[in-house]
Amino acid sequence: MASIRLSVPATAKRGDVIELKALIQHPMESGYRRGSRGEAIPRNIITRFECRYDGETVFAADFHPGIAADPFLTFHTRATRSGPVLFRWTDQHGESWQETAMLTVT
Repeated sequence: MASIRLSVPATAKRGDVIELKALIQHPMESGYRRGSRGEAIPRNIITRFECRYDGETVFAADFHPGIAADPFLTFHTRATRSGPVLFRWTDQHGESWQETAMLTVT
């Protein structure tokens, strides 16, 4: 299981632009490096990130081998109603990790 850290405000006023942050600890191994004995280190990357809020995708990104280990993302959306904000990462093998944070809109 990957370690995930999120930053989502607990509350916001309706219409406010809020900042969302997400970090997942993942090696993001490109498949181009060699180990200490010259052996190829197998590729192991996250290929997709999505954030959904209020039933819509508010941010999505496709990752490639050039992305650094432990990808950290910061993006913004507008607070429209109270509800869950879902963060999901998917790797090259189809395995996925997700976390949800609640946002209360006043």
